[in-house]
Amino acid sequence: MCVDILASANPLTHVVDHFWKTVGDGGIFTTFTIMSNQIFMMIIAALVLVLLIPRFTRIPPTGGEVDRMTPQGSRNAIEMVCTFLRDFVARPNMGEYTDRFIPYIWSVFFFILTVNLLGLLPLEPVTKPLATAVGLHHGVYGTATGNLWTTIPLAVCTLGMIVVNGLRLHGMAYVKHFFMGPFPINVLIALLEVVGLVAKTFALAVRLFANMLAGHILMAVLVGFIASAGAASVVLGFSVAIPVVLGSVAITLLELFVAFLQAFIFTFLSCVFIGQAVNLHHEDNGEEHGGAHAH
Repeated sequence: MCVDILASANPLTHVVDHFWKTVGDGGIFTTFTIMSNQIFMMIIAALVLVLLIPRFTRIPPTGGEVDRMTPQGSRNAIEMVCTFLRDFVARPNMGEYTDRFIPYIWSVFFFILTVNLLGLLPLEPVTKPLATAVGLHHGVYGTATGNLWTTIPLAVCTLGMIVVNGLRLHGMAYVKHFFMGPFPINVLIALLEVVGLVAKTFALAVRLFANMLAGHILMAVLVGFIASAGAASVVLGFSVAIPVVLGSVAITLLELFVAFLQAFIFTFLSCVFIGQAVNLHHEDNGEEHGGAHAH
């Protein structure tokens, strides 16, 4: 990554998206990107998952029945992650509906994690010659989750899971649970609940975007010190480069941890929000319990 940043005139070019093909008049809401660096990286992430996950989790055709059914190697690692997400993240929040939604939870986690990890790879020196040959002015690289136009659709997918399944499983009871209290207070509460639902979605998008972008910006600023110091003096450049490189290694390790952490946080909060929408019977039980005490 440091090589990518030093190779560019502006270090921040590493964290912004580079458009390949757009359609529209240039307005923010009237221009559509057909292909860009980050879109391409998301396609690569999807292909990696589609091609490698079935290969890593397949049951070996040879060996005894016990050996074939015992997870080993990459299959053991993936099953351990899936089991953890199902039993310790999804089930405490979704309860009896866990198996219904766990494919979405697994898909979100592994997709975000793969996109995050691909963004840490120093792909600029490798892809730039090929990109130049096809008419691009930069290599192919970037962290797609460091862009709101990526994280917002992911958050909207979770919002769709919340609203659609709340209505599908509970019908009008899901709508009624927004209207708590007597009229007209319940109308105000319902409005606040809707605003809170939108705020949850926005928080999902911004949290992932900000955390993935911050590390790259910090890296770009630090490495930019080397170029600035080197322009003044070679000795000064080397003296600045040593602590900057050591700090960059530490930040890269931290970004690797953040890549896993943010994928988990997005998945965990999705489980919490979906669970709140599909487990309305807990509120009903609470009301019945309160009624019994009153009686």
